[in-house]
Amino acid sequence: MTIDKSLRRKGRLERARNVLKRSERIEKLEFEDRWEDGQSPFGLPKVRVIKSTIGRKKKKKKEEEEGELGDEAMDVEEESE
Repeated sequence: MTIDKSLRRKGRLERARNVLKRSERIEKLEFEDRWEDGQSPFGLPKVRVIKSTIGRKKKKKKEEEEGELGDEAMDVEEESE
C-alpha cells in the first residue's frame, strides 16, 4: 500500500543515507579510481559515506575573527593620528 501524496514529507530523501545504491557505489569507486571496466558489479568493496554538518561554526573561530578585526581597527585608528 502506498502513502498518499498529501502525507509525504518534503525533502525526505535529501538527507544523508547510510546505504548507497549499487550505481552510487560504482560512481564513488570510479571517482576514487578503485573501479576497473569489466569488473563484476556484485561483491563491491565498502564505500565510506561522509555525512556533512552544515551551519555549525565553532565559537573559537568567531572570537578569533573578532579579535583580528579589532586589531585591524586599532591599526587604522593609529594611522589616522
